[in-house]
Amino acid sequence: MESSSARVADRNKTSSAGGLRRRRWPFERRVKIFCAALPLPALTLSAVLLWQLNVSTGIFTILLGISAFISLLIGAALHEHITRPLQTLSNVVSALREEDFSFRARNAVPEDALGELSLEINWLADMLQAQRLSALEATALLRRVVEAMDAPILAFDRDNVLRLINPATEHAFGLNSEHAIGRSANELKLAGILGDRDEEVVSLSWQGTETRWMVRRTSFRQRGVPHTLLLLSDVSSALREEEYRAWQKLIRVLGHELNNSLAPIKSIAGSLRSRVDRNGFPGDDLPDFERGLSVIESRAEALNRFVQGYREFAKLPPPRKRETSIRLLLEGVVKLETRLEVQLTTGPDLILLADSDQLEHMLINLVRNAVEATRERMAEENYRPDVQIAWTSEQHWARISVLDNGPGLVNPSNLFVPFYTTKAGGSGVGLILARQIAEVHDGSVQLSNRRDQQGCEAQVRLPLRR
Repeated sequence: MESSSARVADRNKTSSAGGLRRRRWPFERRVKIFCAALPLPALTLSAVLLWQLNVSTGIFTILLGISAFISLLIGAALHEHITRPLQTLSNVVSALREEDFSFRARNAVPEDALGELSLEINWLADMLQAQRLSALEATALLRRVVEAMDAPILAFDRDNVLRLINPATEHAFGLNSEHAIGRSANELKLAGILGDRDEEVVSLSWQGTETRWMVRRTSFRQRGVPHTLLLLSDVSSALREEEYRAWQKLIRVLGHELNNSLAPIKSIAGSLRSRVDRNGFPGDDLPDFERGLSVIESRAEALNRFVQGYREFAKLPPPRKRETSIRLLLEGVVKLETRLEVQLTTGPDLILLADSDQLEHMLINLVRNAVEATRERMAEENYRPDVQIAWTSEQHWARISVLDNGPGLVNPSNLFVPFYTTKAGGSGVGLILARQIAEVHDGSVQLSNRRDQQGCEAQVRLPLRR
């Protein structure tokens, strides 16, 4: 620890910067001078008395030397008695300044000026130590709370450089705190969340998965530097649930109204056909009349099936979860496709806690889409259709990939919009039903164009059994 004289010299240099200061001897030097000057009157008086008593020169010199020596010893003891406690107190205060609260002043007794000062410094040290301990405990508690939160938390400085993330952020965006902290938001592709409005919903795409987040913003200062604290809430599932409910209400209304009209139309058309077949029809318009009734009846039946298909989307039952092997599940799905040989790439033995019937329905839809996409290119010369299924594991997740070499996606933004389809006989229900099944299993479905070649890739992420 630096000496008190060195610290005093540093403070004097600092305080004298910028202007002239009246020169003054240090306190310790003044104490030495006063201690040395204190016995001078007594020595002078002793010398005068000895001179008046006509003491011999040798005895006079000896007595005067003894008096001077004793006076110096008393002065040195007095100097030590004054400066040593002050140096101790200075060291204690210096330790407090350096946040070392283990030092205490000795001889702290009441009803004494120096003792009272020592007591006050010791009380100050106790108070600072208690505050320091409370601050450490509060910081540790805050760190534990931040680490335990499921919501991503990020802090950026005024230059938009990342300074803090929690494990939820690492999981949500695939970041590593050791490599991410110290990099800018643009480098991390997180600039979209650094807006000006609080509680703003932003869309972020990470590794092919687009998620919508509600961003809550606040500011704080660390060592005087302003920082921005962001708390993200994943609202994708909530917003999609609201979309599902809206579509379900629309489907129920449309289904009710269409069924009310289709039932009598179909019944009347069938009744008229039976009467024509039984009684005949005058004139030459019988074939046209029968054909018209047949069209009415068949289209009513087709429209009824169409409505029933949408009711399946509107009334998806809750999953009945049980242990399911991915290997057995995919082997069963591959066997159900007879139009084209689907290649199954073997992966690790993974177990899901899921409704196998719903997952099978979802995967059948994805495989059917892949096969139908390849059949669109059958007319091309030297074209060989290829549909593959593979699965891998990623920490606590299973990833199932369905790949084809069809024409690829033309309008990816409308893939999960109900009623939207690019197929002539499609209903626009398959993909959104697949995503709904994945999400009730706490997973996700994403479709994208392949990077290695022409075609599409459907990725299903599902949590593994824990």
